[in-house]
Amino acid sequence: MFSKILIANRGEIACRVIRTARWMGIATVAVYSDADARAPFVRLADEAVNIGPAPAAESYLVPEKIIAACKQTGAEAVHPGYGFLSERASFVEALEAEGIAFIGPPASAIAAMGDKIASKKLAQAAGVNVVPGFLGEIADTEHAVKIAGEIGYPVMMKASAGGGGKGMRLAWSERDVREGFEATKREGLNSFGDDRVFIEKFIEDPRHIEIQLLGDKHGTVLYLNERECSIQRRHQKVVEEAPSPFVTPKMREAMGEQCVALAQAVGYYSAGTVELIVSGADPSGESFYFLEMNTRLQVEHPVTEAITGIDLVEQMIRVAAGEKLAFSQGDIGIDGWAIEIRVYAEDPYRGFLPSTGRLVRYDPPAAKLHQAPFPSPIAGEGGAPSGAEGEGSAAPADVLAAAGAADPSPNPLPQGERAKGAYVRLDDGVAEGGEVSMFYDPMIAKLITWAPTRDEAAALQVEALDAFRIEGLGHNVDFLSAIMQHPRFLAGDLTTGFIAEEWPEGFHGAAASEETLRAIAAVAAGIECTARARAARTTGKLNGAPPNMVDWAVRMDGQAFAVTLGEGYAMADGHRVEGHCDWQPGRAKASATAGNAKLGLIVRKDGVHWRITTHGATHRALALPAKIAPLARHMIEKVPPDLSKFLICPMPGLLVSLQVGQGDKVVPGQPLATVEAMKMENILRAQKAGTVKALRAAQGDSLAVDQVILELE
Repeated sequence: MFSKILIANRGEIACRVIRTARWMGIATVAVYSDADARAPFVRLADEAVNIGPAPAAESYLVPEKIIAACKQTGAEAVHPGYGFLSERASFVEALEAEGIAFIGPPASAIAAMGDKIASKKLAQAAGVNVVPGFLGEIADTEHAVKIAGEIGYPVMMKASAGGGGKGMRLAWSERDVREGFEATKREGLNSFGDDRVFIEKFIEDPRHIEIQLLGDKHGTVLYLNERECSIQRRHQKVVEEAPSPFVTPKMREAMGEQCVALAQAVGYYSAGTVELIVSGADPSGESFYFLEMNTRLQVEHPVTEAITGIDLVEQMIRVAAGEKLAFSQGDIGIDGWAIEIRVYAEDPYRGFLPSTGRLVRYDPPAAKLHQAPFPSPIAGEGGAPSGAEGEGSAAPADVLAAAGAADPSPNPLPQGERAKGAYVRLDDGVAEGGEVSMFYDPMIAKLITWAPTRDEAAALQVEALDAFRIEGLGHNVDFLSAIMQHPRFLAGDLTTGFIAEEWPEGFHGAAASEETLRAIAAVAAGIECTARARAARTTGKLNGAPPNMVDWAVRMDGQAFAVTLGEGYAMADGHRVEGHCDWQPGRAKASATAGNAKLGLIVRKDGVHWRITTHGATHRALALPAKIAPLARHMIEKVPPDLSKFLICPMPGLLVSLQVGQGDKVVPGQPLATVEAMKMENILRAQKAGTVKALRAAQGDSLAVDQVILELE
C-alpha cells in the first residue's frame, strides 16, 4: 500500500480523497493555485505545494507541475479526482515514466474512451447499444446542417472530447445548427483542447441513467447498480439518485452486463462510469443507448456509496496498489435510497445566471454522518476498513472542521447506525469568507441524504436545505428544495427536460399552499413583535409598555394577512395556526411549527421588511401593527428607471463576440453579444427593436455584472 499520495485537484473532491486516504493511514499532498492558497483542502492535507497562478491552464492542467510536486514531496501515487487531468492519457503516461502510480484506469482505456467518436465505435464492437448519428469528421457549418437534416431533427451537437455538460448544443432546426455549431466547436477547444464535433439523434423523453463500474488489475469488473441523473440544466446534472425509480432488475442486469463487456474490451480497471440515454417512452425499458464512458470518479459517486456501503475512493487506491477486489457481483446489493443535489453559485431567480464572489456567510446544515468514510458492510463492520494500515490517522479537529467535516473521528460509524434511520452527508470544499472564482466550476457543495425509502430521502433533503444559509452570491438552494417537493419528482416521472418543462417561464420560488402562507405570515408578525419588544427593552427611549403588539397586518407576496398573536397559537385571516417559532434577534436560522408541519427558516432584515426563506421560496414580508398599517398606503413608491434601451451584462464574464456594430438595426430576439462565464458561452439577445446608438464594450473585455455592453435608440 502507498504511504503518501498526491491529489491533483481542488475543492470538495480534494477534501473527499484526503479524508479516505487519512482513514487508511496514508499521508496526503495537496497542490494549489494562487487563488486556492487559503482553501480548506490545502489546510486538510498533510503537505501542500503551490503550482502557479489561478487559471487552470497555468496550474492544475500542467502535468509537469504535478510531477514536480510529487518528486518534491515523495508522493508515490496521484489521485486525479474529476475534471482537470483525470481523463488525459498523456498525463498517466508521464506519471508512469517517472515511476509514479496513477490512481485510475490505464492510459490505453482513457484514450479509447476519451474520444466520443472512437468510443462509440468501440461500444458498437463490444455489443453495446448506441444512438444513431454521424461519427465522422464534420468540416464546417454547412456540412453540419446537411448531416443534421439527414439524421432528422432534433439532434445533439457534441464536442468529441467534451464532458460535464460543456460543448453540447441541442438543435431543433437548421437555424439552431447554424447558430450553435461554431459555439460548440469553440467550447470544445477552450475546455478540452479539441474542436471536433459529432452529431447524433436526440432521444425524446430521455432519461439519463449511468452504471457505476469497478474493476481491478486482475481481470475482475463489477457493476455497482445505476444512478438516475435525468434532472439537468444545460446538460449539467443538478440532482442524482440511486437507485433509479425507472430501472427494473431486468434492465439493471442488461445495462450492467453491456457496460462490463465494454470495460473488459478496453482492459479497464479502477472506478468508471458508463452513461446511457434511456427512452422513457418505451415501457419495456429495452431502449437504452451508450452515450460515453467517464474514466474517472464521478461527482455523484456518493449516492452509489450510500446504497452499497462501498467507499469508491478506497477501492480506487487499493486497485492502484495492485490489490484484488475483495467482493464479487453477488455481494453488491441495494440498501435504501440516496439522493444528491448540487449547490451551485448561480441565481435561479435571474435565469440561473452564474454568480461569483465571496461567501460572506456559509452555514450549511449539520451532517448527521461522517462525510467519508461511511458504513461499509463489505469493507468490514465499523473500525478501520479491511487491510487498513497503521494507526494515528486522525486529523486535528480544527483541520477537519475547516473542511466542513461533522466529526473529527477518522473511523466510520458502525453499520448498525444505518438501521436507526436516515442521515445527511455534506461534501464541500469551501469555507465562510472564501471565494467562488470565475476560474473554476461554480459548484459550492453536494448535499447527500440516505433513507430507507425515496420519499424519506427527498423529505430529508428539504429539511436540510431549509438549514442551508449562503450569503454574498447567488445560489440555487431554493430551486433544489422546489425540485425535492415537486409532485412530478416525487412520482419519479423524470426526463432530461424536467426543469425546462416544469419552469418554462423561469423560477420564482417553490409554490406554497395557503395554509403555509398563513403560517409564514404569522411567523413574520411574531418576528416583528419580538424585535420591537427587544428594542423597547434595550434602547431605554420608550416610556411604559410598547404599543399593542397583538394585532398585526402583514403584507407578503402581494397578499394581505390579518394576524392576531396568542400564546402558542396565532389567528391568520380567521384561521387558527397552532405552533411556535424559536427565532431570536441576531439569529439567522430558526425553526417554526405549524400544526404537524415543521419549517426551517432563514431570516434576514431587508429595510423595514423581513425576508423569510423556507421550503424553497423567499417571502418578503412587511409586518405592521394593525392600527398603523393603513398609513402605509400613503408612502410614495420609487419607480425604477427604464433600462430597456441598454444591453446589460447579466453576469461577470468575458465578452467573446459582438454580433452588431454602431448604427445597425436590431429586432427582438436577435443575438447581439456572446459572453463566456464559468466556461459556458451565453448568447445575449435584443429585447426590443431599435438601432445601435453606441457600443460601450469591446470584444475581449472582462465584464462585471450589470455592465452596459451597448445602447439602443
